[in-house]
Amino acid sequence: MTKINTLNDGVVSVDDEMIANLDASLRGGVSGPGTPGYEKARVIWNAMVDRNPGLVVHAKGASDVRRAIEFARKHNLMMSIRSGGHQIAGHAVVDGALLLDLSAMTSVSVDPIAKTARVEPGALLGDIDKETQAHGLILPVGINSTTGIAGLTLGGGFGWTTRKFGMTIDNLLSAEVVTADGEIIICNDSQNADLFWALRGGGGNFGVVTSFHFRLHELGPEVMSGLIVHPIADAPSLLGKLTSITDSADDALTVWTVMRKAPPLPFLPEEWHGKEVLIFAACYAGDMAEGEKAMAGLRALGNPVVDVIGPHPFVGWQAAFDPLLAPGERNYWKSHDFAGLPTKAIDTLVEAIGTLPDPQSEVFIAHVGGAMARVPAGETAYPERSAHFIMNVHTRWSTPDKDEACIGWARNLFDDMKPYSTGSAYVNFMPEDEADRVDNVYGANMQRLSQVKVKYDPGNFFRCNHNIPPAESAAAAE
Repeated sequence: MTKINTLNDGVVSVDDEMIANLDASLRGGVSGPGTPGYEKARVIWNAMVDRNPGLVVHAKGASDVRRAIEFARKHNLMMSIRSGGHQIAGHAVVDGALLLDLSAMTSVSVDPIAKTARVEPGALLGDIDKETQAHGLILPVGINSTTGIAGLTLGGGFGWTTRKFGMTIDNLLSAEVVTADGEIIICNDSQNADLFWALRGGGGNFGVVTSFHFRLHELGPEVMSGLIVHPIADAPSLLGKLTSITDSADDALTVWTVMRKAPPLPFLPEEWHGKEVLIFAACYAGDMAEGEKAMAGLRALGNPVVDVIGPHPFVGWQAAFDPLLAPGERNYWKSHDFAGLPTKAIDTLVEAIGTLPDPQSEVFIAHVGGAMARVPAGETAYPERSAHFIMNVHTRWSTPDKDEACIGWARNLFDDMKPYSTGSAYVNFMPEDEADRVDNVYGANMQRLSQVKVKYDPGNFFRCNHNIPPAESAAAAE
């Protein structure tokens, strides 16, 4: 007998014969505590999440997903969903629940003539970059190659090429979804359009996506990109000047700002290792010569410690920050959106960097806007299109004894920066303890999301997420 948590906060014992029958019906399989498959599925990127599901279903296709959902519904089981396992909140793994593991579904199929790709939910961004770049094409995604495509897309998705080509969701053409009642459906602008709208930013609230169909764009194989490192003492002046550059920047130019203690990178002079620095990370999604011109103003700022802007393979640039984001460390994030960075906000940030709680911790400010900002706020579930910057307070450390200090530092900086924010946030950057923030994140789109929820998941079966509850009745959806 295997004990699994139920949707009504109880526990049910599922006998071995039922589990064996489920296993026999799957292309993938089932694993329980103590088996290698179970251990691999329950361990995710954020080491703060150390949970033990009651049972794991390893899916290899939509039919496996449907059978897992039907099994869970029949026995009223709580179910969590894991794809890449990279989400900061760790909703992929829930103690005692049935874990639906999509990590084996990694197919990426590119159509170079149509400039599209079909991608399974277990694929990582690095998988996609390698396949699309084989044809000189890219999909706008995030900046860490080990991130999973499913969670990234369902939350919005932005990175180095978003200002030029839009968010990941802006390039989603259709999706195959298994709903709470086990139906496999296609959604796009003409079929199940309400669900298609909700998937683009509404997270995993509405079903399990088993296939994404994306639009691709020409770029690469090299991009003008790299880092410019400055002493943190110069940050107030530099950040003030940066905003004048970003306010008028070509859509192809993206400049992210990172403030942290300098890691021991080989291109940094050894005397700077461990000292607080400001780093401009820049990428130009276009012609190399034009990129060099577009970055001239940025490269002329201040007296940098080092400037390593130059041509880099796009695939390599997409993975450049992987060593600083490797799995196995403890992580806690807090995030705000900003229309701009006034002087007081910059001063607050720089002061906080002087009290970093761990050498691995950092604050980054993502430069967005461009094509992303030209999509109307109501066109997708992701609502915040006007922000010019997105901040992630990223605390990262190795041992539990530093939990209180690191989490407290992140929360304090978050509170201090709140007066300068728009009030919204990027849902993929929200930790588990921000359930009360979901309404503000979706703003005017929240009511419509609740109406879509009641249509496709009236019983809130998909609840292990930043949850959007269903409208109170079917009548509310009309």
